[in-house]
Amino acid sequence: MKQPNSSSTSLLLLLLFIHSVSSQTCRNTCGPLPLRYPFGSGPGCGDPQFQTYLTCNGDTLLFNTHTGSYPVDSIDYPNKILHVQDPSMTTCTTSSTCATTRFGLNWNAPFTFVDEEVFALLGCSINGDTTNRTVPLCDTNDDARICDFLSTCPSVTGFGSSCCVYSPVTLGPSFEMDLGKLKCGSYVGIYGFNDQMMNPQAWKYGFGIKYRFSVDNGVPGACGDCEASNGVCGYNGPYSSFVCSCANGINTTNNCYFAASWNRADFVRPFSMGIGLISLWSLARTMF
Repeated sequence: MKQPNSSSTSLLLLLLFIHSVSSQTCRNTCGPLPLRYPFGSGPGCGDPQFQTYLTCNGDTLLFNTHTGSYPVDSIDYPNKILHVQDPSMTTCTTSSTCATTRFGLNWNAPFTFVDEEVFALLGCSINGDTTNRTVPLCDTNDDARICDFLSTCPSVTGFGSSCCVYSPVTLGPSFEMDLGKLKCGSYVGIYGFNDQMMNPQAWKYGFGIKYRFSVDNGVPGACGDCEASNGVCGYNGPYSSFVCSCANGINTTNNCYFAASWNRADFVRPFSMGIGLISLWSLARTMF
């Protein structure tokens, strides 16, 4: 069998090297939202344990659970909180009568509600399913005043006087709220009051969801260096090994400081031309 000569081996190595200099697959934004660890723009980006829970669909970042996909409004990275919306939810300015709505967190996912999160059920039947509960359906403490304030919203008055603050905020042992089973017409989610408890138009509607990716929620050192060098943290291979995706198309195992000195266009074009000439020369040798 004919052994490859040194020229062929060199050509093969060059081809492999050029192939590895591909366009950056991991982006640091999804629409207007910045993406930082542990979140990513697609497969191989961010932390693999969050891959299925947050996905970038065009310019919209979606939070995915077993009950559906919900747009993310903003991310509070210092406090590790997602602000998520449910388009089928009622607020002080919008009304929804989708009684089939379900919302829940996956029980084994690294997410919990913020302590301030409140759910108010609207238009509920007294015959709703409250079986197998170890806690009351409606909270009777001072938070029940929320219903009084919500009653001043035109979007809420259509549900009548039936309103109660749902307990517990964890959504019970199933981690899910099902308006169909509860026989409720709609619900309101509130994650903040903007220091204006008596003014529901100023409240923050939606879900405040805390996330956790390690014991101390500290960004891994290698990833911190990667992001500081304008790279995007990702992973690759069967063991999800760390990679730093750089803007010029080069992936490294540490950061993008060295890779930034390479200009992909200036680097690839001459080598591509050179490989083309070498290939023509090799073909000519075989023909003559």
